[in-house]
Amino acid sequence: QVQLQESGPGLVKPSQTLSLTCTVSGGSITTNYYYWSWIRQPPGKGLECIGSITYSGSTIYSPSLKSRTSISRDTSKNQFTLQLRSATPEDTAVYYCARRGATDEYDYWGQGTQVTVSS
Repeated sequence: QVQLQESGPGLVKPSQTLSLTCTVSGGSITTNYYYWSWIRQPPGKGLECIGSITYSGSTIYSPSLKSRTSISRDTSKNQFTLQLRSATPEDTAVYYCARRGATDEYDYWGQGTQVTVSS
């Protein structure tokens, strides 16, 4: 059973970098052909995919967030990390990490973590 767990600060000041880590257990982030994704849900809005890092380490970003986003991984710890630079209050959301399989569906999710951008 694959499990994902988000961790990171719950409060970020405007203009700072929002950083979150997803720790994966029960499966390797290098296993073909999974994508490991960050998804967020702002209050009152729908889910938005921020980006993904693939089993081979390639990255894919949402065009609207690409200029501010970096996703990286530490295979020795089986973790992948989100950095969202120049945070604004509009980045306030519940942030999820999730696995996307060959069918393009998200089959495993973390529980989500609330991040608030506020001074």
